[in-house]
Amino acid sequence: MKGDLVLKKRWLLSVCVLFLAVLAACGSEKAEEGNEKGSKSEPSNTTQLDISATNFAFDQEEYNITAGEEVTVKLSNEEGQHGIEIDELDVSIQGDGEATFTASEPGEYTIYCNIPCGEGHNDMKSTLIVQ
Repeated sequence: MKGDLVLKKRWLLSVCVLFLAVLAACGSEKAEEGNEKGSKSEPSNTTQLDISATNFAFDQEEYNITAGEEVTVKLSNEEGQHGIEIDELDVSIQGDGEATFTASEPGEYTIYCNIPCGEGHNDMKSTLIVQ
């Protein structure tokens, strides 16, 4: 009986040591992953501009960005099938998607739907204000 108790204690101690070793290995692996990610990734200087389209409007009348910033515009269609075009900035998205651009000059730029989408298509416009 006393021998059984000693074996059980040794077994429990072995399991605990093994458990702690596994935890320590997982922890250091996660820390290394974090360090690798931290060393590889650079801070993002890109602004994201989200635009939602419905029949027959964009979610905002105006969008504001800063001149010289790299901008990723992301279009999502909530209703209907739409696209966007900003002629002076060479931005063209048809359907859900994204495009990246840099507006170097301040000003106002027209955003319009570039997919004929129905009776309200010609009124589907918004303004991008670059400051």
